[in-house]
Amino acid sequence: MAQIDKLLQRLVTESDAAFSFDEIVRILRALGFSERIHGGHHIFRRSGLREIVNLQPRSDGSAKYYQVRQVRRLVVNYHLWRFDDDEV
Repeated sequence: MAQIDKLLQRLVTESDAAFSFDEIVRILRALGFSERIHGGHHIFRRSGLREIVNLQPRSDGSAKYYQVRQVRRLVVNYHLWRFDDDEV
């Protein structure tokens, strides 16, 4: 779980360009999202959330910037992971 904590810390504090597609997928799976794959689209849902996350990897294996922002918004808005005051 320490790896996920580090990824979540990075998600909230680093640039959108700093994430691979696999890292974003690992974060969502660790947060309890279920994944369905349709072609190149990875569609994530979580019980209790109305929103879905639809991700597609870039050709170089990185995550698309706007999709990283979308995941960050979900994590922060729904308090899916909270920081201690001294960690931010």
